[in-house]
Amino acid sequence: MPSELLDALVIRDCREDDVAAITDIYGHAVETGFGTFEIVPPSETEMKTRRRVLVGAKFPYLVAESGGEIAGFAYSSLYRQRAAYSKTVESSIYVRESMHGRGIGLKLLTALIEQTAAQGYRQMVAVIGDSANTGSIRLHEKLGFTQTGTLRSVGWKKGRWLDTVLMQRALGPGDGEPSDGKLSDGEPG
Repeated sequence: MPSELLDALVIRDCREDDVAAITDIYGHAVETGFGTFEIVPPSETEMKTRRRVLVGAKFPYLVAESGGEIAGFAYSSLYRQRAAYSKTVESSIYVRESMHGRGIGLKLLTALIEQTAAQGYRQMVAVIGDSANTGSIRLHEKLGFTQTGTLRSVGWKKGRWLDTVLMQRALGPGDGEPSDGKLSDGEPG
């Protein structure tokens, strides 16, 4: 993607009619890579359901579009279900393989961080499939994530054991001040 196309890249909220392209991008990642530990690519119907759940819960779900083509997507989701985790999210980001290394992921993840922080979340965790996934690790490092751990050989895909790399960054004030409001179990925040 020449720089003028990157300059014309639009980061916007995902619409339901984007899901076919998202399904294609994610399906390719499932089939050919190790960034996700899914083995079978989900159907477009399943991807629509996943999107509806996240959008219904008010999590940011973004796409990068250039020239009418969806170049990538990113979303936040709750890191864990228990109430004490209610201010921590997990990020997910996928860029069309033919468009890797062109700054699309940087723009997507930057927008995702900004929107998620604006919602009052305090920590973002990236669970990166495959410790050899240097592109994703470097992208997250550029945006202030630090590596907090590696879970060794926790996934088996395509005949090999895979690690996951855990990375984290603070959002907004992070843990520098108490949480706003109350946690969902009624505990003061």
